[in-house]
Amino acid sequence: MATTEPLRRNQAPVRVTAVNDGVWSERPDTLATEEPMEIRVAGPDQEGVQVAVTMRTPGGDYELAAGFLFTEGLMRPEDLRRVAYCDDLDAAEQRYNVVTVTLNRPFDPAVLRRNFYATSSCGICGKAALDDIQVRCAPVGSGPVVAADVVSSLPDKLRAKQKVFERTGGLHAAGLFTADGDLVSLREDVGRHNAVDKVIGEQLMAGGLPLANHILQVSGRISFELVQKAAMAGIPILSAVGAPSSLAVEAGERFGMTVIGFVRDARLNVYTHPERLA
Repeated sequence: MATTEPLRRNQAPVRVTAVNDGVWSERPDTLATEEPMEIRVAGPDQEGVQVAVTMRTPGGDYELAAGFLFTEGLMRPEDLRRVAYCDDLDAAEQRYNVVTVTLNRPFDPAVLRRNFYATSSCGICGKAALDDIQVRCAPVGSGPVVAADVVSSLPDKLRAKQKVFERTGGLHAAGLFTADGDLVSLREDVGRHNAVDKVIGEQLMAGGLPLANHILQVSGRISFELVQKAAMAGIPILSAVGAPSSLAVEAGERFGMTVIGFVRDARLNVYTHPERLA
């Protein structure tokens, strides 16, 4: 299904001038790597078609490409045939920044209703997409009933496993948990939507979808795009340390998803479908 993805540097060394209580000094520092990645799609005997360019942290690129195409409704899990970096690029430095997803069915470029350009700060969103996503995404299942203290524990569990954030302080994270609070998967990225796509893409490539008995915990706020992606994967509970947007709450209501925000210090707010919280 996929060739082996080489390890990529997700951190970059820099020199900084630090000012501490009026004292200036120069010291080494570490930043999270941010690079563009182009996602292409091809069917049998077809040339790859560019679908998206996203700014991301290298690592988990195959998961990101597969997860993005699935959560944007451009492929089904059973469509996936192969994921690989492009090896026909003239510029060697761009080789690992272009990923082609090959399907086992023809890909119709006409399904691309808009040009995808995802940034690390916003991603792909917009109210015009809400009715469209409802057509290709059924409401999530009933899912588990989860104890409130389990949800309250997830941010600390997520933070404890953010290895790159520990060194750089500059990454979002998404963690997939069981209803008992056990960590299944965690991914970090400069883009919150990329981190979610990587988690979902990993499960897609492993044949683990739908995720009907899981909780998705994210490190930032909840936007419409995150609710959309979670709904596509069948995730019934989406939790965050920050606030949801109004459109995220509207989408959560329509998709039958439990949306939880401000999960911190043993407190939380449940915005939609509180029946899943014990």
